[in-house]
Amino acid sequence: MKIINSERGAITAEYAIATLAGVAFAGLMLLVMRSEEVRSLLFGLVARALGVG
Repeated sequence: MKIINSERGAITAEYAIATLAGVAFAGLMLLVMRSEEVRSLLFGLVARALGVG
């Protein structure tokens, strides 16, 4: 399969964009998880699912 010169590096750019999107999502999740309300909500949900006080 021959790659046309105008498409050279396109796959690398797609990987870079996907990696940046993943890092941005992880950063957003980190901010959400640092919220005390979200943390207590998740802890309560897990505790209720496990049947712990």
